Amino acid sequence: MMTDPGLLALVALLLPALSFLVLAVAAPLRRLGRPAAWFSILCAGGSLAAAVQAWAAGGDDVSRLLWAWLPAGGGTLASVGVLADADSTLMLTLVALVAFLVQLYSVGYLSDEPPPGLGRYYTYQSLFAFSMMALVLAPNFVQLFIAWELVGLCSYLLIGFWYQKPEAARAATKAFWITKAGDVGLLIGIVLLWRQSGTFDFFELRLLAEGGALPLAGLSLITFCIYLGAVGKSAQFPLHVWLPDAMEGPTPVSALIHAATMVTAGVYLLTRTEWLFALTPEVLAVVAWIGAFTALLAAVLACVQDDIKRVLAYSTVSQLGYMMTAIGAGLAAAGFFHLLTHGLFKALLFLGAGAVIHAVHSNDLSHMGGLARRMPHTAIVFLVGTLSLAGIPFFGGFLSKEEILGAVWAGGFVGPFLLLMVVALLTAFYMFRVVFLAFFGEPATAHITATVGAAHAGHPHDPPASMRVPLWILAAMSLGVGISSTMAGQMLQFGPAEREGPAWLMPSAVGVALAGILLAWLTYQRRTIDASSLAAAFGPIRRAALARFWIDDIFEGGYRVGLLGFSRAVGWVDRYLVDGVLNALSAWTLTAGDDVRGMQTGRAQDYVYGVAVGLLVLLLWVQWVLA
Repeated sequence: MMTDPGLLALVALLLPALSFLVLAVAAPLRRLGRPAAWFSILCAGGSLAAAVQAWAAGGDDVSRLLWAWLPAGGGTLASVGVLADADSTLMLTLVALVAFLVQLYSVGYLSDEPPPGLGRYYTYQSLFAFSMMALVLAPNFVQLFIAWELVGLCSYLLIGFWYQKPEAARAATKAFWITKAGDVGLLIGIVLLWRQSGTFDFFELRLLAEGGALPLAGLSLITFCIYLGAVGKSAQFPLHVWLPDAMEGPTPVSALIHAATMVTAGVYLLTRTEWLFALTPEVLAVVAWIGAFTALLAAVLACVQDDIKRVLAYSTVSQLGYMMTAIGAGLAAAGFFHLLTHGLFKALLFLGAGAVIHAVHSNDLSHMGGLARRMPHTAIVFLVGTLSLAGIPFFGGFLSKEEILGAVWAGGFVGPFLLLMVVALLTAFYMFRVVFLAFFGEPATAHITATVGAAHAGHPHDPPASMRVPLWILAAMSLGVGISSTMAGQMLQFGPAEREGPAWLMPSAVGVALAGILLAWLTYQRRTIDASSLAAAFGPIRRAALARFWIDDIFEGGYRVGLLGFSRAVGWVDRYLVDGVLNALSAWTLTAGDDVRGMQTGRAQDYVYGVAVGLLVLLLWVQWVLA
């Protein structure tokens, strides 16, 4: 039995690759649909088992398996392989777990998908899982960047899976190009770092950084460029605009991309290179402030959404801002801890929302209501996820959010800390708004009658076992993490004692979350507070939030005025200057050719006269010019 965590991690990595290759090459199997799905799920299950063993076998040990790839000057410029340590194997396990559960869930959710489409879906899913695992296990920046780009490609394919819908096609293209804007910065940062250090390898770079051998001149620019890649992938302001539109993809795709994989890649990158960013505290301060602002902006936007998936999408952006703020405050471990817990309960929330959408055939909260009586399993697990996200004790997100708030306060970032406390209030408010509107109150039977027919009106039900089992697994894990951490009675020791939060922090954070829940209950359940009056009280902010603070409009305006304007200018130059000059020269050539052609009479004596005249000219030139 293998005990080397590096070998086990390699097995976990290669099984999704095997699934992709078989489904991509074996077209008959892919077109069958369900057999392709179960083959992919089998490989995903094996990958999960290998990842868990790699995590259990690793501990604090580091295992590196490297193969030379790019030779240079008698040595190796870059290698490929796996770097298995405590962080990478834990992240690998989370990715493998969510990928496996999402694939299992998708069998029921996409049961109406035609077999060729279902096979194509699982082919993309397998490639996505392999790409994300290759990123997590990358031993150097070269492999990380290749996997980073593969993740972006797979997200484009999965978001645009229903490419027949114009909205899905546009959302996939938007996600691809917005994230590519950040990827350009990452590539520049990697190249500049290599020029400064002479290596791409994480292990060697860390030795240089911690030994003080890495030149500091220009390092702030390098770390900022690397951070730009994280801004794009992890949807930080102002490159957050792609993530809510990505909800046009199938809901299991939303759970996969927005829980533990693509959007957390930027957070993982900064966690992986915290020793590098520690040398540039001014860049870390930028990371903290942008993270806190992103968290607040997304929380405000989530409060005005009526699409259940868009609420969760903006919630993801907000929680990514939480993680980034912790990294900026200098305690990346707190951000990484929240990444892990968030991966569990956010996957749970997205898959729970998928079960609701599967039942009522709508994303709109106004088309729901009273679902707790008809869908008790879904209501319970969704409530577990909501309480975890709100940071309530005994639930998954409680301790990780406290760790972040404590790290930010101890790091002296008072402004970001206050913003995150406001976000804690808003998070509890908008998530329980969803709970009360979707699962309690009066059911929207009129909509159900219109969409699924009178025979099924008023009878939404819990999903089948293939969808329900992943929900309960994620709910149990979120509860298990929450109970174990809460019962510990103290915050985990991720750093020195002076980085712990003050005694008043925990009751304050829990208090603002409970206040948000109370406000949502009074507004949307008891109706003591009129929702319209509450909205009117925040009129200007609400109108701006409904317009998404015009950030998308600014991007569209920049595209139309800037990029298209530049394209039109280039087109004019190409058409009238470049082509114009060539057209003029070619017209002159044709005219001159016609004139010269008239000299070709076809009479021998004319040619003799011509030769004689030419000879005479040459004799005169030799005599008078060269003499």
